[in-house]
Amino acid sequence: MSTEPVAETALDTSLEGVPGLEVDALLDDPGTRIVVCCGAGGVGKTTTAAALGVRAAERGRRVVVLTIDPARRLAQSMGIDQLDNVPRRVDGISPGATGQDGELHAMMLDMKRTFDEIVEAHADPARAAAILGNPFYQSLSAGFAGTQEYMAMEKLGQLRARDEWDLIIVDTPPSRSALDFLDAPKRLGSFLDGRFIKLLMAPAKAGGRAGMRILNASMSMMTGTLGKLLGGQFLQDIQTFVAAMDTMFGGFRTRADATYRLLQAPGTAFLVVAAPEPDALREAAYFVERLGAERMPLAGLVLNRVHGTGATGLSAERALAAAETLEQEPGGASASDLAAGLLHLHAERMQVIAREQRTRDRFTSLHPEVPVTAVPALPGDVHDLSGLRAIGDRLAAGHGG
Repeated sequence: MSTEPVAETALDTSLEGVPGLEVDALLDDPGTRIVVCCGAGGVGKTTTAAALGVRAAERGRRVVVLTIDPARRLAQSMGIDQLDNVPRRVDGISPGATGQDGELHAMMLDMKRTFDEIVEAHADPARAAAILGNPFYQSLSAGFAGTQEYMAMEKLGQLRARDEWDLIIVDTPPSRSALDFLDAPKRLGSFLDGRFIKLLMAPAKAGGRAGMRILNASMSMMTGTLGKLLGGQFLQDIQTFVAAMDTMFGGFRTRADATYRLLQAPGTAFLVVAAPEPDALREAAYFVERLGAERMPLAGLVLNRVHGTGATGLSAERALAAAETLEQEPGGASASDLAAGLLHLHAERMQVIAREQRTRDRFTSLHPEVPVTAVPALPGDVHDLSGLRAIGDRLAAGHGG
C-alpha cells in the first residue's frame, strides 16, 4: 500500500503557554453560584454539566444541575430513571477531597410545563385556563423558535430565586448555534413587541365596538392574505391568545431582563465547551467574543474529547513508512500484516492528534487570554456516577501550564 510522502512534523500535545482553567478552584469558590455550560450541539455539554455537578457535590457544595433533554443513559448515570421539571436528589454522592457533605439534585427542563407554570403564577385562574386551552398558545409553548432557550433562562431565574442551592449548573439547549441561548429573550421580546402583535392587541386595548373599528381599519390591507395563509380560525386563535396574554407580556420582558443581568453578575461563570474540531471551535470563538461584548464572565474553555497517545515518539510519517516496508516483504507472514495494520492505526491516530492540535492552536492564538482545560476522549459512554467522576477528574487535571 503506497502513501503520499508527507513532511515529518513535530507533535506537541501540551497546552504550554496557554492559561489553565482551574476547575476545582472554580467549583470550590463559594462566590460561584451559577455555572453555564454552553457551546455548539454535540460537543458534550450535558455530560460536562453532570460531571461538574457530581464533582462539586462531592467537594461539599449543594448543587442542582439543570439539563436540557439528556440522553437516557445520562439520567441513569445519576441513578434517576426519569428526569423531569422538578429537582430530584441524586443518591450515591459521598464526601470527597474536602470531607464536607454535599448534595446533588438533577432536573430536566420541561419547556411546556415551565411555560404553563408562568401562566398559572401570573394570571388569575379564569384567564390562565383560557390561555392554557388556546390552540395558538399550545403551539407556541411546545415549539416556537427560541422558546426552549427562553424557558431555560426562566427556569434558571426560578431556581436562583429559591436560594435552595449554593451552586446551579446549567446545560444550555442543543441549539444550532450556541448564541441562541443569549439571543432568545431578545427574540421573544421582539416578537411580543412586534407590529403584528401590537395590531392584534389593539382591539383588546380599545374594547367593544371601538375595538372592532380599529381592528377593521388596521387589518383591512392584510386580512384577506392572512386568512388565506393562516386560516380564519387560526387567526382568531392568535387574537384570543394575545388578548388573554396582554397583561403578561411586560412580565416576560421584565424577567428576561432580570435573568440577563443575573448572567452578567459576579458569581456567574460561563464555560464554553467545544470539541477539537473546526466548526465547534469556530462557534466557541464566536461565543467567547459575544460574552465579552455582553460583559458576561467567562471562566474558560473546556476542550472535550481530545485524542492522545502514549507513543508520541513515533510520528505518523515514520509509522506509515515502516508499515509500507512490512507490506512489501515477500511471503504472507501474518505477524508482519498485523504489525503493518497496527502501524497504520497509529499513523491515523497521530494525524488526528496533529489536526486537533492545529485547530486548537488557531483558537488559542485568537484568544490567548482564555483559560483552557483539555479532557481526553473516553473509550466508551458514561453510564454511571463512576464515569461522571472520571470525567470530573479529567476536567480538573487537564489544564495547561
